[in-house]
Parts: sequence; C-alpha cells; structure tokens
Amino acid sequence: MAYFYCFFQIGAMQKKKRLVLILILGFLSAIGPFSIDMYLPGFPAIAADLGTSVEVVTYSLSSYFIGICVGQLIIGPLLDRYGRKAPLYAGLALYILASLGCAWAPTVEILIGLRFLQAMGGCVSMVAPRAVVRDTFPVEESARVFSMLVLVIGVSPIIAPTAGGYIITTFGWHSVFVALALIAAAITAAVYFRLPESRPPDLTVSLRPRPILQAYGKVLREPQFYTYGGTGAIVSASMFSYISGSPYVFMQLFGVSEQHYGWLFALIAMGLITSSQLNNLLLRRFSSEQIIRLVLPVQASVGILLFVGTYLGWFGLYSTVALIFGFLSCQGFSFPNTSALAMAPFSKEAGSASALMGAIQMTLAALASAAVGLLANETALPMTGVMASCALIGLLILSIGSRKIRYKAKYDDVEEQTVDMIEKY
Repeated sequence: MAYFYCFFQIGAMQKKKRLVLILILGFLSAIGPFSIDMYLPGFPAIAADLGTSVEVVTYSLSSYFIGICVGQLIIGPLLDRYGRKAPLYAGLALYILASLGCAWAPTVEILIGLRFLQAMGGCVSMVAPRAVVRDTFPVEESARVFSMLVLVIGVSPIIAPTAGGYIITTFGWHSVFVALALIAAAITAAVYFRLPESRPPDLTVSLRPRPILQAYGKVLREPQFYTYGGTGAIVSASMFSYISGSPYVFMQLFGVSEQHYGWLFALIAMGLITSSQLNNLLLRRFSSEQIIRLVLPVQASVGILLFVGTYLGWFGLYSTVALIFGFLSCQGFSFPNTSALAMAPFSKEAGSASALMGAIQMTLAALASAAVGLLANETALPMTGVMASCALIGLLILSIGSRKIRYKAKYDDVEEQTVDMIEKY
C-alpha cells in the first residue's frame, strides 16, 4: 500500500509541475496580445494628451509589430547560446523599462520609439515558450501542450481591451503601461522561482552574423519547417485581417455599438478557445497532420462561402458572425498542430526555429492587416477576401510541401517521433 501511495503522490506532483509550467508559458505568451490590445481604447486620450491625431498614435502599434519581427530574429540565437532563462530575464527587463517609459512619454514620437523597444524586449515571451515546449515535452505531445497554451492566449483578446478600458477610464492612459510593467514583473518572478531551465547554455552556438544566417538557412531548408511553419503563418494572418477589418464591418456597416462589438469579439474568440481544447481530445486518436488535412479544406471552404456570400449580398450580421466564428474556430486546430510539426525536426536550433517562425507569422500578419486597409472600399469584401485568400494559400502550401516531407522521410534519416506525428494511422 505504501508503494502505491508513494507512486500516486509522485504522479500527482508531476502533474502539478506540468500544469504550473504550462501556465507560466501561457502567461508569457499572453504578454504580446496584452501589449497590443490593452491600450487600444486609449487612442483618443493619448492623441488628445500628446497633441496629435489618432492616426499618428496608430504608428505606435506599427512600431510594435516591427519590433516584434526584428526582435525575434535576434533573440532566437541568444536562446540557443545562453539557455532559455537568461535571455528571458534580459528581454523582460527591457520590456518593463520600456513600458514605464511609455507611461511618461512626453511626445508621440518618443512613444512610438519606446513601443519599438518594448516589442524588442517583449518578443522573448513569444519565442521562448515554443522553444521550452520543444525542450521539455516529447515531440508527439507538443501539439497538446500548444493547445493548452492557446487556452491562455485566447482569453487575452477578451480580457485585455475591457481591462484597458476600465483602467484608462479610472486612472488615465498612462496607467495602462504601468499595468503592463507590473504584469511583466509578476511573470518574471514566476519564471525565476518556478520555471526550470530547459536547456543549458551552449557556447558552441556562434553569435556572429554569418553563422546566425547559416543557422536560419538550415531551418528554412527543412521541408517540414517551411511547410507547416508557412501554412500556420499564412493561416494565422487571416485572423489579423479579421481583427483589423472587423471594427469597420461590424460597427460601420452593420451599425453595432462599441459595447456589442466587444461581446461579438469575445464570442468569436470563444470559438478559438473551444476548438483548441477539442484539438486535445482529437490528438488521442489522430495525428497532427491528419487534423490539419481535415481542418484546412473546411476553413478554406468557409472562407470562400463568406467572401462569395458577401459579394452577392447574401448575409446579414448574424450569418456573417456565424461564418467568421466557424472560420476562426479552425485556428484552434491549425495553430497547435502546425507549430508542433514545424518545431519537431529541431532540438539544438529550437530557439532559432521558434524565432524564425514567429517573425514569419508577424510579417504575414502585418501584410494581411495592411492589405485590408489598402483594399478598403466601404464594404466587407477586403476583410473577407483576405481571410479566404490566406486559407487557400495555406492549403496550397500544405499540399505542395507534404510531398517533399514524405520524400525526405522515405530517403533521409529523420527522428522517429517526428515521423510518428506525420504518419499515425
């Protein structure tokens, strides 16, 4: 009896440690969405206080996206050379200092520059969690872990704008950046006390430009990375086209109030959260590739129906919301599985692979958002057209790339676990 009791206790402790680890990684990943969404309700107040326009204030959002793209490419090699925790401390420290600087920025130009620095520091919270998952969990289990991270990340767009609105109303727009600094400080403490180092420093990893570029080149030449990383990135871009286009579509075209828009945004986000947890159940019977091959055609079909129906004037508010709900619910299946499959071939270069995947995702997200603005024609067609196009291109990348992956798996030596993720029948 004592043996079984001890065995049960050890199992319970391991589950608790696993849960704590996933929660910390989830909170780290949520720093990015909070940094983007939390201060959005304060744009008019920021513009009035700094003597500028809301349009100019939006450049602070653009500078943040640029900082994320650049910063991820820099932080990746640092994570591979110095381990995971040391770069985390450095990046979060820069994020905290830049956040406090944003709170007291005297001009909009300084705010824009500090937002770039904030992103340069905060991008480590996007790269490190993927690398830690690859370090810590078996390859075939990583998709389940990414699904659990989506649960935490998916709640962020629901909480952040609402919380930001209350904070700004009560304490002013400066307080949002103080709140972001405090959140990052709390997460840093959790990293210090409860996050184990998943990879020791490796001084053989060079930080010179040429070896870094060679490392990124090696990652890019891996068919499994550019297939699943590219598929996941372009499909994720469709969500950003929805985020950028939905305020105009819902509030201007359909006459939805700001309050009701928030509820619609939350409802659609719940679809993403729910599907990510359903993905966990499906992974018990199906491989990551099988799920992606089923979900992407469905998402592309819904996207085409949404675009064509919008063009022909078939849909009102509720039918449009329902189709967007179904379209973005597919993200809960595609993101965890494409992330896991893209990272699977890498162990030593996990940091670089994670950084490159994140940079590609954010670049395509920025392009998709910009495309919605450039194509604006006072209809919902730009938003729905970009969403459908992203899903179709993702399906095309998956179809072409899968052939090269199977060819390599047949003739080259690959990790057995990686093959199991692809061919689990």
